[in-house]
Amino acid sequence: MTHPKEAAPRPTHPAPTTPGARPTAGQPYDYVRRELTEPDWTRFPGWRDITREQWESAQWQRVNCVRNTKQLRAVLGDLVDDTFYADLTADQAEHATMSMLIPPQMINTMVPTGPVTTDTLRADPIRRYMIPIASDRRTDWPSHPNASRDSLHEHDMWVAEGLTHRYPTKVLAELLSTCPQYCGHCTRMDLVGNSTPAVDKLKLTLKPVDRYDAHITYLRAHPGVRDVVVSGGDVANVPWRNLENYLMRLLDIETIRDIRLATKALMGLPQHWLQPEVVEGLERVARTAARRGVNLAIHTHVNHVQSLTPLVARAAQTALDVGVRDVRNQGVLMRGVNATATDLLDLCFALQGEAGILPYYFYMCDMIPNAEHWRVPVWHAQQLQHDLMGYLPGYATPRIVCDVPFVGKRWVHMLTEYDREHGISYWTKNYRTSIETDDDEVYDKRYAYYDPIDTLPESGQRWWRKQTAA
Repeated sequence: MTHPKEAAPRPTHPAPTTPGARPTAGQPYDYVRRELTEPDWTRFPGWRDITREQWESAQWQRVNCVRNTKQLRAVLGDLVDDTFYADLTADQAEHATMSMLIPPQMINTMVPTGPVTTDTLRADPIRRYMIPIASDRRTDWPSHPNASRDSLHEHDMWVAEGLTHRYPTKVLAELLSTCPQYCGHCTRMDLVGNSTPAVDKLKLTLKPVDRYDAHITYLRAHPGVRDVVVSGGDVANVPWRNLENYLMRLLDIETIRDIRLATKALMGLPQHWLQPEVVEGLERVARTAARRGVNLAIHTHVNHVQSLTPLVARAAQTALDVGVRDVRNQGVLMRGVNATATDLLDLCFALQGEAGILPYYFYMCDMIPNAEHWRVPVWHAQQLQHDLMGYLPGYATPRIVCDVPFVGKRWVHMLTEYDREHGISYWTKNYRTSIETDDDEVYDKRYAYYDPIDTLPESGQRWWRKQTAA
């Protein structure tokens, strides 16, 4: 085993973006409460005449999603120059693993204060992961040599179409392969969304009714499964009647004790979760879950404090009011977006204190193609976990986790060995996945996870160049 010859530098935490916004108290982070605000969407030329009634309509939001460069130009007008659009077009043609689909709600949280210009849009953290441009990507190591389209091998662990049995007592149910919005860093880029020039997507082949029947049949036959994460794609794209029927069928299975609805749309399209049909249906499901002693929760995906607005808070509170037990956040650590203690603490205090959403996990960005500019090394994640401790209430202090291929989620300090020179961490596991039922050696194996190569010392980068040249 090779051990590091030089310690990598600790991550630095930049000062707040607004000088003088916080008092100086001699602490690395000074908490100041900030109430949520809904940015003024009429600052964008394309939405100058949009009324509040239109803005708060889920139908209007879906119809007016931005799907291409031309539509983005129509929204931004002359606020952004041609160099940005050329950068975006190049990325879509050569690098993007996800097609463009961005609700107005999400665009409105980009550059929420101050002038919208080419420079401020380029620097914006929401833009950096929702509208990646070619100049964002690394040219030396755009992808790690060990990156893969299905980096967590979820498809390999399907026990029925869209049903991943990865953990002993938990399954992931992918009901569909679409979302109301497509994030550039999507870990399920192999399946979710439209194909791009860089990625020809897999397709679900069964009719939805047959897919759902197969899920229920498997779960009835496997009473050891007690926890179902209902996802996709995003459950907000499942017609409510179909989703409610699926959830009620899950609740009919006596051995199911936890159901988690995975939806980024609670943040990206809160208007969906505020529709009367959805609210009333969610209340029926929540009441049934409570009567049967099942924990029903919503898991959303917020990466930056700018994304939290009063509409998001209203959607979260409405879910809690109708009986959902918890609304929790699972974010992703990304360079240029949120990979500082200040960014994470600002977000967590707003989640917990202003929006009623529990900070739960921050995942390290997975090893998918063209994602190296987002990923952080394990040591950086460990330092961030250290720097978060002691500020938030214990129950609202998120765990930073590494989702290790074939192992699963592990707190970032749980590694067995760490070669920082070459950026390789080693992890162990304590259970078999559904594809390892006959492998008695899984408990003795060490599974590797890889840091971004550009974060390694020069000796480590030189070693990787030799490996890839061999």
